[in-house]
Amino acid sequence: MEIVYVCGRLIFSLASNVYQKKLSHQGLHPFYIVATTYCVLSLLAAPFLGVIELKHLTYSFWVNVSLASLFDVAGWMFLVVSLSKTDLSVFGPLNAYKVVVSMLLAMLFLNEIPSVQGFLGVLIIIVGSFFLMPPVRAHQANRLINLLSDKGVRARFLSIVLFSVGTIFLKKSVGDGGALATMIFWSLIGLPLILISNYFFLPHKFQQEIKATKPHLYSILLIGLMVFFMQYLTLLLLENMLVAYALALFQLGMVMQVFIGYRVFNEKNILRKLLVSIVMMLGSLLVLVA
Repeated sequence: MEIVYVCGRLIFSLASNVYQKKLSHQGLHPFYIVATTYCVLSLLAAPFLGVIELKHLTYSFWVNVSLASLFDVAGWMFLVVSLSKTDLSVFGPLNAYKVVVSMLLAMLFLNEIPSVQGFLGVLIIIVGSFFLMPPVRAHQANRLINLLSDKGVRARFLSIVLFSVGTIFLKKSVGDGGALATMIFWSLIGLPLILISNYFFLPHKFQQEIKATKPHLYSILLIGLMVFFMQYLTLLLLENMLVAYALALFQLGMVMQVFIGYRVFNEKNILRKLLVSIVMMLGSLLVLVA
């Protein structure tokens, strides 16, 4: 069953990213795209409120699910910004840095010191990402500068950090209240948070964004459905303590995203990016099995 969860999450994640990128290229602001996603998530979650026994939900659950929602809303905002500004074939391989961030968080908060194999895996990921961008003026040293100067790449790194922190609280809330309760309230709490964010960051554009929504309703509904299923499958994996196993298989998404970037968005230098994604995938697997 865990294979079904992992494969389903992988497919829904990739498909939602493709549609989010398309919407951002059609003029909708990334923050507004996230707001519409949370509107759909809330509509899907609300009917399940009747099956949740609120009296059994602890104070710890409410704290953790609220913090998870806060970090994940911010993570989604920067994720869609990244999709709007950088190639999917660059965005995908950077997913390997989730493993690096998770390892750093474990070092900082759990006093877990990685093995030599773990550090080697991190080194492979960093060196691999060095080759994601073409060299500037034929100087190899400029590759890393070129990578970090890309606004989409910086947004992706920030989203990875936010999601990694959010996962800590998400896992705790699943342990306290279960996957379904966490899914429902993660969605419902996230909606006012993203609407407030849009109010402050898009004070003069929000009405224009709403008017521009009508031609994209199908895509918006589809993204919301895919994110709902993707997130619920993620919570089921967390509930069943399959996190390390899931993270390992999620890395397969890198190669798929590079390929889809080529097929759907006609992105360039695909052979080099495919080789880089495979190298970074191997590095992340070294960390996970260390």
